[in-house]
Amino acid sequence: MSEISVRVLGDEDWQVYRKLRLAALEESPDAFVATREQEKGLDEHRWRERVGRSRRLVAERDGAMLGVVSVGQDESRAEIAELFGLWVTPEARGTGVAWKLVEASAEQALADGRSHLSYWVGTDNGRAVAFASSFGFRPSSRRRPMRVAGEEDGADEMAMVLPLGVDPGSVPSTRF
Repeated sequence: MSEISVRVLGDEDWQVYRKLRLAALEESPDAFVATREQEKGLDEHRWRERVGRSRRLVAERDGAMLGVVSVGQDESRAEIAELFGLWVTPEARGTGVAWKLVEASAEQALADGRSHLSYWVGTDNGRAVAFASSFGFRPSSRRRPMRVAGEEDGADEMAMVLPLGVDPGSVPSTRF
């Protein structure tokens, strides 16, 4: 079996992003803010706009698309990038694809001049918290109501933060 590769999508790859995004929304409808129904009717212009708004990274092996993640601007501070929209095809879960996507996201954020990478995780999603922690993300004091389609009122998510290019073992300040 060959290696997993990750690449950043360009404007011309809007159809690749569209295909992966719609697959993610169909397979995991409760994991995202939007629904497949809301996004399937978007035209080419809107998909190109979305690809250009954030970095979109795709994981592949032997020409098969295995997952996708986005890296954009964190709403709190300019030097922080935000990882969002992480999704791996069911058949590729547990094979290191998510790890490769997060690793490439951290490298991209660092290359873009960011000092930290944030990742919003449901406070009651032990698996996601454990995954992010194993990568080096640390909980911050930032909380917000859960913003995914399938969550009931009252659920929260927290920003977990990964220092980039600095002491990876450092704990983020309370300013995050």
